[in-house]
Amino acid sequence: MLETDFKYILDTFFTLFTMTLIIFMVPGFAMLEAGLVRTKNVSAVLTINVMIYAVASLAFLLVGYKLAFGSWDSVSSSIWAVFMFQMAFVGKTVNIMSGGVSERVRIIPLAVFTIFMGAFIYPLVVNISWGADMIAGTFLDIDMYDLAGSTVIHSTGGWALLAAILIIGSRRGRYIEDKIRVIPASNIPLVVLGALLLWIGWFGFNGGSVGSISSVENANLVAKTIMNTNTAGLSGAIIAGIIMYLRYKLLDITMILNGALGGLVAVTAGPDLYDMYTPILVGSVGGALVVFAVPIFDKFKLDDPVGALSVHLVNGIWGTLAVGIFVQDVSFVSQLKGVVIIGLFAFSVSYIVLYIINKFSNFRASDEAQLIGMDINECGVESYPEFKSAI
Repeated sequence: MLETDFKYILDTFFTLFTMTLIIFMVPGFAMLEAGLVRTKNVSAVLTINVMIYAVASLAFLLVGYKLAFGSWDSVSSSIWAVFMFQMAFVGKTVNIMSGGVSERVRIIPLAVFTIFMGAFIYPLVVNISWGADMIAGTFLDIDMYDLAGSTVIHSTGGWALLAAILIIGSRRGRYIEDKIRVIPASNIPLVVLGALLLWIGWFGFNGGSVGSISSVENANLVAKTIMNTNTAGLSGAIIAGIIMYLRYKLLDITMILNGALGGLVAVTAGPDLYDMYTPILVGSVGGALVVFAVPIFDKFKLDDPVGALSVHLVNGIWGTLAVGIFVQDVSFVSQLKGVVIIGLFAFSVSYIVLYIINKFSNFRASDEAQLIGMDINECGVESYPEFKSAI
């Protein structure tokens, strides 16, 4: 067997393996969200996650991939493997959004928006950052370094979520006058399972984005990227736990896990560029940002049941800027420009699309439907039929 053939086969296997790890993030998001919502809304949350994966992936296959990358070409590995790897990313932008609007969003309007996200919005963001770059040479041309998508994926999903919350509003009874009604998670074991599945999936998310493992240099780079990814998650969890204990004398597992996820989002932009110590700082800031951002969003009555704005939007921005701060060869101005341009595009286009869809089919379920539960109204299947739906 020729050496070039062996490298091609090895890189194809590597791409398919890391793609599979990313797909594990689908049940990761599903379990995390199912555990954080009330029992009367679990079937709806699970249905939404399955539909997002199916609809976004097919939209990307039929339209989005060509729009993002310009052609179906590959050199280092099979194009089919490359497509599957990129396809694994696309649903995550809507997964980020779906958790933040859970317990009051209707499934069909969200599925329609998923088509637009998978076919047009996300591919256009990819086009100007990783792909064909239709705005090359113009004032809007960006030179942002974002290995696996702190901005391209996480902030894009976060901006879409912010637009959706502004249109859909908060859950029934979440904010009463100036008081915040606490709605506890229904199943903490599922939250832990979901968060750890996401954590494992991140190794494929970031490690696979290196693109090749068929040389000693690339193998070491993949290993360093995965190590740095894990380090940021560890430090994010620890710092979130420390801050929660200092403030409340309690160790909130949901906040600790979101701190870990915040650290993972933050390091996603540049884990291949950092030394082994920088991710500790990047992840620690990420974990701290989650703890402080959650109450700020609540103060503005931006109802986010899973903390997705704090984890993905805030830390997507921080992680992208951090590369410009800590990596000498990367321009902070270029990083900031990329964050601003993609943020303006993702938010404005998402808002317009959501607004138009909402005119034809309401995204927000009625107060009565929310009271009974989305499982009965949207799915006809209760996840926990032996329990009476919680009011």
